[in-house]
Amino acid sequence: MTIEILTVLPELLESPFAHSIMKRAQERGHLNIKLHQLRNWAINKHGQVDDYQYGGGAGMVIMCEPLVNAIEALQKDHQFDEIIYMTPDGKPFNQQTANQLSLEGNLLMRDFEDNFKYQQ
Repeated sequence: MTIEILTVLPELLESPFAHSIMKRAQERGHLNIKLHQLRNWAINKHGQVDDYQYGGGAGMVIMCEPLVNAIEALQKDHQFDEIIYMTPDGKPFNQQTANQLSLEGNLLMRDFEDNFKYQQ
């Protein structure tokens, strides 16, 4: 299984994937994790990928353009069985969802939120 993750902080995710169960799965060839810096597909020279909320309030919104550019570029290399967007209002990630996703070959995930949720 290959899991590719689009994130603005790939360095933050390197450590959890380099230890414990995730490390053993990778060493045994059961899992391949690829981290991609979303800023590589930014639309300006500053690497900006976030935008302001249209209704005001706190929080950050990811621009559509870098995300679409990244997904289209990665899909040129290979097809993904699932493209998963993490969102606070998505379906909760549970064991049943983990079992279902474990049967897939290639997954693409967009960023981890504070509240890990899976949305179809």
